[in-house]
Amino acid sequence: MNVSRIALAGGVAASTVLLLAGTASAHVSVQPQGEAAKGGYATVNFKVPNERDNASTVKVEVSLPTDHPLASVSPQPVAGWKIKVTKSKLAEPLEVHGKKIDEAVSKVTWTADDDGIEPGFFEQFPLSVGQLPEDTDQLVFKALQTYSNKEVVRWIEEPTEGGEEPDTPAPVLTLTAPAADTDGAAAADDKGGAAEQTKETTTASDDTSSDTDGTARVLGIVGIVVGAAGVAFGVLAGRRRSA
Repeated sequence: MNVSRIALAGGVAASTVLLLAGTASAHVSVQPQGEAAKGGYATVNFKVPNERDNASTVKVEVSLPTDHPLASVSPQPVAGWKIKVTKSKLAEPLEVHGKKIDEAVSKVTWTADDDGIEPGFFEQFPLSVGQLPEDTDQLVFKALQTYSNKEVVRWIEEPTEGGEEPDTPAPVLTLTAPAADTDGAAAADDKGGAAEQTKETTTASDDTSSDTDGTARVLGIVGIVVGAAGVAFGVLAGRRRSA
């Protein structure tokens, strides 16, 4: 009897821990497809899980950072969702590819046509964004998640370095180092290869010249020896005739 009670209590405790862990880790997040390099462009996915058992997620709103505005923002269509892109005037114009831009996308809203994200499921909402800033290591996006029962969860708390994760953290996109100049590296490799090839050709020519000089010397020596032998034979034959 005691053993059964202990086992039951242990099972309840374990289930509670797993439930709390799942609740704490399930929040709106953002991840790039590949890398999000500073100064470049990237496609990012906003992952939205449903955390309720009695309601579906019917609307997702993502606000883009105002301290580092993005000049180019394009959503990818998601089946079953309507998309609305909101633009706002910039406090300071952006210069992109030699052109000044005085407005940028400030918010993207996805609204479900039908049931939305049902309990136990999640959905991903892709965005193509750029040009990513070069003077920061991360971008903070604030998101609102609306359920079919009118509940709104505000994922807007910014994490602090070294601090505990907030209850409703905002999605954070980590930026990587700028991409290397592959064209410059390829050009350097081509120059190095050409120099190496020139060096090998010159070395081969020097080797050929050395071989030719050596052959000429050998033939010259052989000619001298044959000539000397001929002279000696002629002198000896003259002596015999005189005798």
